[in-house]
Amino acid sequence: MFQTFDPAGDPSVGKPRVATLRKWLSDNDLDGFIVPRADEHQGEYVPARASRLKWLTGFSGSAGVAIVLKDRAFVFVDGRYTLQVRQEVDLDVFAIESLVDNPPRLWIGDNLGKGARLGFDPWLHTTGEVKALRAAAEKAGATPVPVETNPVDAIWSDQPEPPLAPVELHPIVFAGELAREKLARLAAAITKEDATHAVLTDPSSIAWAFNIRGGDVPHTPLALGFAILAADGNHRLFMDSRKFSRTVNAYLTQLAEPHEPADFEPAVVKLAKGGAKIALDPALAAEKLRMLVEENGGTVVAAPDPARIPRATKNQAEIAGSRAAHRRDGAAVAKLLCWLDRQKPGSLDEIAVVTKLEECRRQTGEETQMPLRDVSFDTISGAGPNGAIMHYRVSRTTSRVLGDGELFLLDSGAQYQDGTTDITRTVPMGKPTQEMRDRYTLVLKGMIGISMLRFPPRTRGCDIDAVARMALWRHGLDFAHGTGHGVGSYLAVHEGPQRIAKTGTEKLLEGMMISNEPGYYKEGAYGIRLENLILVSPAEAVGGGDIDMHSFETLTLAPFDKRMLNTELMTREELHWLDAYHARVLAEIGPMLDGEALAWLEKACAPLPHDDKTA
Repeated sequence: MFQTFDPAGDPSVGKPRVATLRKWLSDNDLDGFIVPRADEHQGEYVPARASRLKWLTGFSGSAGVAIVLKDRAFVFVDGRYTLQVRQEVDLDVFAIESLVDNPPRLWIGDNLGKGARLGFDPWLHTTGEVKALRAAAEKAGATPVPVETNPVDAIWSDQPEPPLAPVELHPIVFAGELAREKLARLAAAITKEDATHAVLTDPSSIAWAFNIRGGDVPHTPLALGFAILAADGNHRLFMDSRKFSRTVNAYLTQLAEPHEPADFEPAVVKLAKGGAKIALDPALAAEKLRMLVEENGGTVVAAPDPARIPRATKNQAEIAGSRAAHRRDGAAVAKLLCWLDRQKPGSLDEIAVVTKLEECRRQTGEETQMPLRDVSFDTISGAGPNGAIMHYRVSRTTSRVLGDGELFLLDSGAQYQDGTTDITRTVPMGKPTQEMRDRYTLVLKGMIGISMLRFPPRTRGCDIDAVARMALWRHGLDFAHGTGHGVGSYLAVHEGPQRIAKTGTEKLLEGMMISNEPGYYKEGAYGIRLENLILVSPAEAVGGGDIDMHSFETLTLAPFDKRMLNTELMTREELHWLDAYHARVLAEIGPMLDGEALAWLEKACAPLPHDDKTA
C-alpha cells in the first residue's frame, strides 16, 4: 500500500514539547517562536525531517502555523482544517486562530507585547512573509529575530535524516520538451528580468526544468535540492549525489554543474560578493537567501520563479499523457464504484474502501502497461460526519463504518508516469434524505457551471470562483475552500500559480490544468464534494461574437451518482451537459471494462428519463 493508516495527529505531544521549547527560548533570550508548516522549499508535502509543526503540536494538516509565546500558544489553520485541528491538538495548550481571517501578520500586530523578541527560522519563511512579519512586529513595537539554529530541531532528539530517494529521468515522450531547451528558455527569462542568475527553490520547478523525478516527499515525485540558473547558461544543481545513478549523473552533468547541498550557501555568497543580480521569487524563496545575497554585496531581483508559468501551461505531450492517465484512472474508479455499489451498508469501513481503490488502480495500471507509481495524496475516505472534515485523513483509530443512510465522500488521486489525477465522488449508502439530494444537486450545478463556462483571455481564477457557488448561495449555503487548484504533470497534485478561488489572481492560460471541486459540509452529519480536473482550452471564436473565448475541457472520466439528483433543481442545459458527459465517460472508459463492471457503467451512464428534462 502506498497509503498508511497510522494515527494522523496526537494531541498529547503538545504539552511536554511546548514546555521544552519554552525553556530553550528562555535560555536564548527569545519571547516566542513561529513554527510554520514548511521546509526550505515551501512545498505542500514535506519530508519527515521537516514535519516540525506536526511534531510540536500534533496537527497534521498541509497548511498551518504555530506561535509559541512564554505563556500562550496558538495554531493558525484555514477553513479546510477547522474541525481536524480540534481533534489533533491539545486545546488546553493551544488556542485556534484563523489563517485567513486573522493570519499571523495581523495577529502579531495586535497581540505581541512591546519589546518582545519573536524568533523565526529564515529558511522556513519566504521573503514576502518576512516583510509582512517585520511590518506587523514594528506595529507592536516588537522585534522579529532570525535564528541560526531552529529550536524545534534543537529539542527534537530523534529527528529523521534527510531523504535520499533515487532520482530518475523523465522520458521525453512524457515531458514533451528536452531539458536543454527548457533551460535555454529559462535563461532568456532571467535576462529579461535584468538579472544574472535565478535561484530555483521549488523542487517541482527543478524536476520540470531538468526532466527528472524523485521520491523525497510523500506522494509527489520530487527530488529535494536547489538550482542556480545563469543567464549565460552556466547552471548549477545542488543535490545529494547519493541519489544519482551513473546514468543520471552523466545526464545531469551535461546540463549543469552538480554540487552537494553543503555547497549551496557558499555558492550564493560567492556570487553575491561578485556583484551578481540574483532573482528570487518573493512567494517561494526563503528569507535566508535574501540575507545571504544582500549581506554580501549582491542585488536581489524580486521576480517570479521563471519555471512556474512554463510548467503550469502543459505542452501537447503532457496533455496527451494526462488524457490517457484519466482514461485509465476513470476505469479504475468505475471498478471501485461498481464494487462499492454491491456492498451492504455497515459491511465495510473507510480503510477497506481505500485499500480496494488502490487495488483497482494497480490492476488497471498493469492491464494497460502503465503502472501506478503512487497515490497523489492520502485518500480522503469520509463516511457520515467524517465526510464533513474537508481534508480528513483516515487512520486505524478514526476509520468509520459506512452506515446505512449515510453519505460517503471519496477524494483520491493517482500518480502515473504520464499524468497526475485527482477525483472526488460522493455516494449514498442506502437511501439518501431529500436534504442530501438537494444539496448534492446544488454542488453539481456549481461544478457544471464551471465546466460549461466560456471566458475571455486574461480572466483570473478569482473572476470565476463565484460561478461554482451561485447555486449554493441562493439557498444560503457555501463552502470554505477554493473551487480549484492547479495540477502538475506527474508532479504535485496541488500546483501553482493557477487556482480558482477568491484569492486566485493568476490569469488562466491555455494548457493550465485545474481542479473543479465545489462542495458542501454539514458538521457532524455529512460532506459532499464533486471534483473533476479540467484543462484550459485555446481561445476560439464564438459564432456571432466579438471576442475569442477560452473554455474548459473536462479530463476526469467517472459517473456521478444519479440517485443523488433532484432534477427539479436543474436546468435543461445542465441536464443535457450531464447526459453528454456520461455518454463520453461510457465511450472512453467502457472499452477498458468488461463483465459486471461494464454493465454497472452502462447503467450509471444511461441518459436521464426525458420527463426529467423539463426544467
